[in-house]
Amino acid sequence: MKKVSPVRRFAADFLELLGSMRFAISLLMFICVASLIGTVLAQNQPANTYIDQFGPYWFELFDHFSIWSVYNSGWFMVIMAFLVVSTTLCVIRNAPKMIREMRTFKEHVRGGSLKAFPHRVELESAGGPEHNREQVQGWLQSQGYAVRVRHDNDGSMMMAAKKGSANKLGYIFAHLAIVVICVGGLLDSELPVRLQVWLGGKQPITENMLISQVPESGRLGLGNPSFRANMLVPEGARTATAVVNSGEGVLIQPLPFALELKRFLVEYYSTGMPSSFKSEVEVTDPVTGDTFERTIEVNEPLRYKGVTVYQSGFDDGGSMLSLKGYPLVGPSAAPFELNGKVGESMGITAQQSPSEHALTVQLTELRPINVENLSEGDPQPKAMIEHVAAVTGSAANKKDQNLKNVGPSVNYRLIDDQGQSREFVNYMLPVELDDTLVFLAGMRFSPAEPFRYVRLPADEKGSLKEFMDLRAATQNEALVSQAAERFAERNSSSPEQKELMLSASKTALQTFVRAGFDGLISRVPEAERERILGFAIPMIQFTLSELRDLVRQQQGLPELDYSQENNEANRWIQSAVLAFANLPDYPAPVMLTLDSFEQVQASVFQVARSPGMYIVYLGCLFLIIGVFSMFYIRDRRVWVWIRPHNQGSRVMAAMTSQRRNLDFNLEFERLKAAFNRLSV
Repeated sequence: MKKVSPVRRFAADFLELLGSMRFAISLLMFICVASLIGTVLAQNQPANTYIDQFGPYWFELFDHFSIWSVYNSGWFMVIMAFLVVSTTLCVIRNAPKMIREMRTFKEHVRGGSLKAFPHRVELESAGGPEHNREQVQGWLQSQGYAVRVRHDNDGSMMMAAKKGSANKLGYIFAHLAIVVICVGGLLDSELPVRLQVWLGGKQPITENMLISQVPESGRLGLGNPSFRANMLVPEGARTATAVVNSGEGVLIQPLPFALELKRFLVEYYSTGMPSSFKSEVEVTDPVTGDTFERTIEVNEPLRYKGVTVYQSGFDDGGSMLSLKGYPLVGPSAAPFELNGKVGESMGITAQQSPSEHALTVQLTELRPINVENLSEGDPQPKAMIEHVAAVTGSAANKKDQNLKNVGPSVNYRLIDDQGQSREFVNYMLPVELDDTLVFLAGMRFSPAEPFRYVRLPADEKGSLKEFMDLRAATQNEALVSQAAERFAERNSSSPEQKELMLSASKTALQTFVRAGFDGLISRVPEAERERILGFAIPMIQFTLSELRDLVRQQQGLPELDYSQENNEANRWIQSAVLAFANLPDYPAPVMLTLDSFEQVQASVFQVARSPGMYIVYLGCLFLIIGVFSMFYIRDRRVWVWIRPHNQGSRVMAAMTSQRRNLDFNLEFERLKAAFNRLSV
């Protein structure tokens, strides 16, 4: 006996495993679990979203398994590929047997073996064998059976009848459906692009460069069979390329047409959320030169040359911004102007910035509308995904009695010469909070943090000028001394007390402006802090009032009346005190405010070529055929053995089916009744 090599034995066992039903069911279980994860957990969100939800430790652990993009993860595609192989082997192994069994009548069954069937009937008939054969065959054919007769040498005959053989097609089509659907899913996944990266020499681009500068290794072919890409098109711009995310970089995907955004239209709810948005585009075919116009909306994509363009969102297309910058350190209050475009960076010169280090401003976003519920505290800028999701209509149901449009805002980053950056958001118009008009200036150190706001009081002209002049005056030693002296004169009863109050108010104000509340109480025992703040804060407030009047006198403006407890002048100075308390924590030497803007909208499109979609449709058709065949086509087999007996014949019939249910029993009773009539 020839000995089988271990390699061949392993290969045979491995093929046996791949083609086994248990292995396929196990793979299906893993796919079901992965699909459940992909359904419950929002996919393809920014990393910060998952860090906020799970924390850094679990984020790093889950990130190894790519559960943020389950359907394009390597392990999911490997499972799909194994399922395709396993199910294909199962079909190749069993389909020929099933087809042969469907076609055979099994008329060579021995007559004696029919006695072993539980559903059988035996009778004697006065009619001859041929007469009974004609009657039985006619009844079987009237019931939809196909009949084949075998004649034996002893005069007996075996009739084999069958119907519902197409039931086995159900198993074949159901398994084929799994294969076809998985192949379609793999074709529409990132697998075609990954194969080009792994085997085709394509290399994702990880650095910033113009599309014209991207080398051939960073470009996919025009005939790429399947891709899913993104494309941002500003108003008035035209593009014929899209960007495919691949690993840590991107690949450029050329399109078989050029798309120009003529106009972007957006409508808003009273909540400030967009109720709908759409893009009016012009499509140009570079081969024929033909052009046509089309409107792309959510759920109404553009389909042309096998490519589908979906409206997935909107963004800023490079709005032009005019900014006014205010120094936050030093004795100067002179503002400076900056002009730039959203998405670009610019430097702040040494003449503009009081900082000793070079600063770079990166303009990141313009929001022309900000509808906020200010009853819940300071606002937080909404993520773009919330704007896009609002198109479904969910924002229309919000209770808007506390909502208010607080006007445009600008987001920007300040980057120092060490490369450290901070993110800021400033609102263009003042908002009313606690009965006082204030400007909101937000900052945060990382996108994972919420914005923290400084409230800066607006003057009677609705600007920051008066507060910024007051801030600059706090850095003027002579003015601070003069304000402290005026405060001491008005609140002291003796020369000794005046000297003490003069020194205390000046020191307290300078310390407070430099370090806020912490500067006043950092060296004070905790038990004494409340008492110290109890007299220090009013003293600082009155000294600031005097300093404000001194600044107004220099500008030719009248002094203000602070005698009434809750008048506008007192509310303004109280807001100024709170602003000075927070400014030491504001991590920038300058503050940029939005002066004017010219908005440029941009559409965000998702571009896809997905031939696998039609393959999946074919798989669904196979699945429908398979399920229908398995559940609604009932297989039946009947054998009738007729042999001569005395002057008549003896008849034995047996019936069987793969599924013996109530319908089968009823049909057997009808067969039994029909055969009993032969004995009459």
